[in-house]
Amino acid sequence: MAVPKRKVSPSRRNMRRAHDALGTNAYVEDKDTGELKRPHHIDLKTGTYRGRQVLTPKDE
Repeated sequence: MAVPKRKVSPSRRNMRRAHDALGTNAYVEDKDTGELKRPHHIDLKTGTYRGRQVLTPKDE
Protein backbone atom coordinates (compact mmCIF):
# COMPACT_ATOMS: atom_id res chain seq x y z
CA MET A 1 0.00 0.00 0.00
CA ALA A 2 1.33 3.41 -0.97
CA VAL A 3 2.11 5.84 1.85
CA PRO A 4 2.88 9.56 1.39
CA LYS A 5 6.57 10.14 2.03
CA ARG A 6 6.25 13.67 3.46
CA LYS A 7 2.88 14.00 5.13
CA VAL A 8 4.33 16.60 7.54
CA SER A 9 6.66 19.21 6.15
CA PRO A 10 10.03 19.78 7.85
CA SER A 11 8.94 23.29 8.80
CA ARG A 12 5.82 22.08 10.55
CA ARG A 13 7.74 19.23 12.22
CA ASN A 14 10.36 21.66 13.55
CA MET A 15 7.70 24.07 14.82
CA ARG A 16 6.19 21.23 16.84
CA ARG A 17 9.59 20.40 18.32
CA ALA A 18 10.24 24.03 19.32
CA HIS A 19 8.80 23.36 22.80
CA ASP A 20 11.08 20.37 23.51
CA ALA A 21 14.14 22.47 24.39
CA LEU A 22 15.32 22.32 27.99
CA GLY A 23 15.17 25.49 30.02
CA THR A 24 17.85 26.76 32.34
CA ASN A 25 18.04 25.35 35.86
CA ALA A 26 16.49 27.50 38.55
CA TYR A 27 18.53 28.38 41.62
CA VAL A 28 17.43 30.25 44.73
CA GLU A 29 19.55 31.87 47.40
CA ASP A 30 19.50 30.07 50.74
CA LYS A 31 18.23 32.38 53.49
CA ASP A 32 20.62 31.03 56.14
CA THR A 33 23.89 30.49 54.27
CA GLY A 34 23.41 32.76 51.25
CA GLU A 35 24.51 30.02 48.85
CA LEU A 36 22.65 29.09 45.68
CA LYS A 37 20.63 25.89 45.81
CA ARG A 38 17.97 24.18 43.74
CA PRO A 39 14.40 24.71 44.93
CA HIS A 40 12.67 21.63 46.42
CA HIS A 41 16.03 19.90 47.01
CA ILE A 42 17.83 18.99 50.20
CA ASP A 43 20.82 21.21 51.05
CA LEU A 44 23.58 18.62 51.38
CA LYS A 45 25.94 20.92 53.27
CA THR A 46 23.55 21.63 56.13
CA GLY A 47 21.22 18.65 55.66
CA THR A 48 18.08 20.79 55.87
CA TYR A 49 14.92 20.84 53.82
CA ARG A 50 12.29 23.54 54.34
CA GLY A 51 13.84 24.54 57.64
CA ARG A 52 13.91 21.01 59.10
CA GLN A 53 16.96 18.86 59.72
CA VAL A 54 16.54 15.70 57.60
CA LEU A 55 20.16 14.53 57.17
CA THR A 56 23.28 14.72 59.25
CA PRO A 57 25.44 17.63 57.97
CA LYS A 58 28.20 16.68 55.57
CA ASP A 59 31.71 17.08 57.06
CA GLU A 60 34.41 18.59 54.86
